[in-house]
This record gives sequence, structure tokens and C-alpha cells, in this order.
Amino acid sequence: MAEAAHTLPTTMSAMLLTGHGDIEKLEYHQDVPTPQPKAGEVLVQVTATAKNNTDRKAREGLYPTKDKGDVTSFAMGGTPTLTFPRIQGADVAGRIVAVGEGVDAERIGQRGLLDFNIYADERRDINLTPDYYGHGADGGFAEFIDVPADQFHAVPNPELHDAELASMGMCSYQTAYHMMTAANVSAGERVLVSGASGGVGTALIQLCRIVGAIPYAVSKLDKAEALKALGAEAVIDRGDLPTFVERVLDTTGGQPIDAVMDLVGGEMTNLFIDTMIVDMQGRKNYPRLSIAGASGGNLSEMMWTRIYLYQVQIFGVSHGTREEAEQLVAWIRSGELKPVLHAAFKLSDLHVAERYFVNRDSNFLGKIVIVPDAQWADHGAPFALENTPSGQERR
Repeated sequence: MAEAAHTLPTTMSAMLLTGHGDIEKLEYHQDVPTPQPKAGEVLVQVTATAKNNTDRKAREGLYPTKDKGDVTSFAMGGTPTLTFPRIQGADVAGRIVAVGEGVDAERIGQRGLLDFNIYADERRDINLTPDYYGHGADGGFAEFIDVPADQFHAVPNPELHDAELASMGMCSYQTAYHMMTAANVSAGERVLVSGASGGVGTALIQLCRIVGAIPYAVSKLDKAEALKALGAEAVIDRGDLPTFVERVLDTTGGQPIDAVMDLVGGEMTNLFIDTMIVDMQGRKNYPRLSIAGASGGNLSEMMWTRIYLYQVQIFGVSHGTREEAEQLVAWIRSGELKPVLHAAFKLSDLHVAERYFVNRDSNFLGKIVIVPDAQWADHGAPFALENTPSGQERR
């Protein structure tokens, strides 16, 4: 029997993903049964949930199979865990309003952030079959969500708004940190960060500085000042691809990049590798590339002779570990990690948010968050864009 702080509604508002397709597959319902926390779980009243690119990819069925024309959902064990209807949204901030059996009732009222992973076992140092809330189980594009008590981490910091806390969610920050730990990025190393203006990219810049590495951001130059303020040593435009490697080396004073954090893939991956192997003299470690995205294309052409002769280490990264989640929460609590929040949208305006996310302009930096309509005045309105339906109702 769950203990609750007050009488909870039996139904809630939620955005239901009803199948693979465009945004019309996202349907707003106000009569979805409110979940009940089971043993070892807590029920969280959602105040903000960050939007991630993986939401769109899962909705559109863009995870690959051998037949590139297939439409499929992400699956690690042979059977897809994405079933319909599904509530998406992985990076959840909110407050505990009820607890399941075995959970201390004193946690009711606690504000926190969800570790979004659905872990297959209790191992703290590895996560081989990653799945997540919003995909294999219902997520935060709703008014309530039930999650394991030990994965909802208290973050009481009063200076952080709930929307800001959601913008530091694990889907971006834990992915970024695992890219770095997989490649064993260490103090003093030069790290090239692609897709630097997005959620994972802005997290990577901050995390590099925390561990003492030197991040070089690949992004449009109109975002240079904002990225430098986050900690980027310099900002390099993709620009003319044949000159990309030369421009990177000009920026580093001729020194090769030690590790690349690749969120782009496609034709850029080969160029990223070039920035690491131009000069192998005096290196203290192998050239390393961590890849956790393919926004520039799902296929890259490279010569394997260059990979093995130059001893390039390549790490595929998806999600992260319990240990990494706990370290990130510690850095959030200490204030060492800062939010990069671009805007907030109402849950009922998720279609607008999806279009904005895909067609975002040059001013976009960081994350957008989705706020339940009932929570909008307190947690969304201060961060709304004026030229959106949510912003026009700013209060």
C-alpha cells in the first residue's frame, strides 16, 4: 500500500505516443490513469521534463536495422521494449508525492532528478543493455511518474529552478560523462566536442573543465561567446570541410587532439580522426574517439588500416552507469555543473516544441523542457519564448 502526502487524482494529463510516425502520433489525453508506486518505488509529481533527440528518433522509428528502410524501435535483447501507447520523456524533475512499500515516507515532498536508465541488474560499474524511462517504461511527459526510489536523486538546491534541474537530466549529462569515462579523458588533454551547442555538447564542455581537460567546441561561430562562457577553449566552425583539420590545428597551435567526442558521425568522423593522428610524436596516450550520435549521417567511410596502424580507439556510447549518475548528481548539488536552459513549453504544446526542436534557429543553445499545464505558472512561464503559444500565455 502506497503512502501519499495527500489525496491524489485518479487520472492525469499525459501525452501518449500511439505509434511510429510524425507528431500526429503524439496525442494529448486528460484521462490517463495515475500510476501507483509499487514496492521500492516513489510516485513523482512532474514539474519539468527535458526534451531529447532520442524522443524524436524513437517516435519516428529511426534506430537502424540491416535494412536501412526499416522502421523500428531501439532494442538490445531482440524484442523491442517500446510498446504503444507510451509516455515519452526521460529527464524528469519533480517532487515525491507518494511512496511504495519499503520506502521511507519521509521522502514525500523531496525534490529531485531521475536517473533515466532502466537497469538490467544491480551492477554499478557497467550498463550493457541500456533502456530508459520514456521508452521501455512510461516517462515524464505527464503529470505523474512512478520510478525506483534509489534512482530519484534528491537535489534540494533552492537556487535551481525545476526547469533548470530538468535541463541537467541524465539523458544528456550521463551520456556526455560516459563518453569521457569510456575514453579515459584526463586532465590536460585536448578534447574536440562536436555538436557543441546541444544538450550533450554543452554538458561535455562543462565536464571537461571539471576533470581538467581542455574542450574545443565544433559549432557555428555565432554561438562562440556563449560556448566560451561555458568553458570552451575555442569554437571551430565546420565550415569548409577540406580545411577543417587545418583549422582545428591552427586553433590548437599545431597540437593534435587527444580525444574526440563525436555526436555527428557521417562524413565528419573521418575528419575528426584526422585531427588526432596528424602527429604521433610525443603522444602520451592513444588517440580516442567516443561516438554517441549520428546527426550528420548514419554511415561513415574510413580506412581500417588508418585505425589499426595509428591505434585509434573507438568507443560506442549509449547511456551510462549508476556510479556515473551519482557522480553527476554530486556535481549538480555542489554547483559545479550549471544548467543550460533554452526555453520551456507547455505539455499540451508538445507538438509546437517538437517542431521548434527540429527547426531550431541559430540562437538555440542547451535544452528545452516540457512542463505540465497545471505546473506552468510556477515552473514554465518564466522560461517561455514569447513567439510561441506557451509564451503568449506567460503569466
